[in-house]
Amino acid sequence: MDEERPGAAEWVPPGADLARMREAAQRCRGCELWRDATQAVFGDGAPVAPIMLVGEQPGDKEDLAGEPFVGPAGRILDQALEAAGIDRQQVYLTNAVKHFRFGERGKRRIHRRPDVGHITACHPWLEAEFEAVQPMVVVCLGATAARAVLGRTVKIGQERGTPLDRGGRTAIVTIHPSAVLRLRDAAEREQATAGLAGDLRLASALAREANSA
Repeated sequence: MDEERPGAAEWVPPGADLARMREAAQRCRGCELWRDATQAVFGDGAPVAPIMLVGEQPGDKEDLAGEPFVGPAGRILDQALEAAGIDRQQVYLTNAVKHFRFGERGKRRIHRRPDVGHITACHPWLEAEFEAVQPMVVVCLGATAARAVLGRTVKIGQERGTPLDRGGRTAIVTIHPSAVLRLRDAAEREQATAGLAGDLRLASALAREANSA
């Protein structure tokens, strides 16, 4: 049975800017993941951005560095952003869950997907980031991120690339960059990265359209 998780709400400072939230997140005890993680990995990027990209959780490299998307999946994301003509410094990147969930295999820390309870416990941080960053378009990188943003189960293959309403904002569902890393064939990886770039290109076009409306 899962341990009771109080949720992050009491640790989220009301009306705070991103800098204060980032600091406060280090004290969060909204679920048990803080016990084993090195630190909370808060979002990073433009403080007000037309596009917010939401991933699943920090990985091993991110947990150690304290920054989102700096590991192998981050490099894939950078390639896709560049191909889409999007400056990483002009978007905001974060994760649905702020602490790294893992299992140990020898000296290695192996990623474990956060469960619904972790997503729910951490959701107040994501809502606070929406309020601060005010994105026009939210890109959900993978099913966990889509669940956190849309509040329901999402099948990537069925809803990928379709503009979805998220409380007055547009959401786009696509693959997580780590899915590209799992492909063994170089041609398949190239094709998957191009597909991710195409989804990011759509997000950029939707943001421009919203801005001109």
